[in-house]
Amino acid sequence: MKEDLISSAPEIPVYLFTGFLEAGKTKFIQQTLEDKRFNRGERTLILLCEEGEEEYDLGRFKKKNVFVRSVESEDELTSERLRGFAQDLYIERVMVEYNGMWLLDTLYQNMPENWTVYQEFMFADSRSFVSYNANMRQLVFDKLKSCELIVLNRAEKGVDMQPFHKIIRAVNRRCDIAFEHPDGSVDYDETVDPLPFDLNAPVVEIDDRDYAIWYSDLGENLKNYNGKTVRFKGRVSVSDELPDACFVIGRPLMNCCANDITFAGLVADGSVRGDLQSGDWVTLTAKITVKKHPAYDRPGPVLGVTELESALPPEDDVATFY
Repeated sequence: MKEDLISSAPEIPVYLFTGFLEAGKTKFIQQTLEDKRFNRGERTLILLCEEGEEEYDLGRFKKKNVFVRSVESEDELTSERLRGFAQDLYIERVMVEYNGMWLLDTLYQNMPENWTVYQEFMFADSRSFVSYNANMRQLVFDKLKSCELIVLNRAEKGVDMQPFHKIIRAVNRRCDIAFEHPDGSVDYDETVDPLPFDLNAPVVEIDDRDYAIWYSDLGENLKNYNGKTVRFKGRVSVSDELPDACFVIGRPLMNCCANDITFAGLVADGSVRGDLQSGDWVTLTAKITVKKHPAYDRPGPVLGVTELESALPPEDDVATFY
């Protein structure tokens, strides 16, 4: 009965603000809630996961509809506690000021079922962003991977955007990148990144060093690849759980560090499996068809193999974005 009540509870929108201490999250949330176009009296919980020098001024909200609750340690970020906040305060939406030293999975795994992230923003001090990435890349990657907008504040006018662009686009090819200057003005990074392969070629050739970018773009823009013929080098994985003519081909892929290497594979279908063994490296030419397949939980890219030949492993068998 309790689970039924939880699953039928009204959806609560969550606005997620990530970044490291003193990155400007508190100021932005305060200003957003002072905007009458956004704050029309909805009962709002600010879930404060870190405390910096800036503090919230709740006295500026005349309707007394904004409440702050702190979570001082990652262990305290539990479903039960979050659900308790929402129920005790009759919350209609949540603004999360997240701790930059905590992984986002902790939040996502513990959010009540009726909490839904509507938007995710990352804030960073432009003066320290590059060094943070060099020294704490896993944490930076964790915040970049799913944000819709990154705001690089305290940026001098005319700042060279390329070092920031390179770091961000290696992780997230879709988010907007904004540079906020000390005078409050904002410039956006409008650099267009062409794909490192020709998607309109009769055969789309994927270079060894571009596998990660191709695999990511395939996942984000699947419909663009339906009917396309591709050629790439990959490692074979054979499983008795797949139909006799099928196998998986792909590459180990590293997003940010050695601890998060996963096998980024695709289903290949055709009467060419033959004597293939798991671990074999091959160069494959195939036509991509987007369709349902037992290996996917939704329609996905199935490679209709037309050519297959043995190959030597690439110089670096782990694919990366940089």
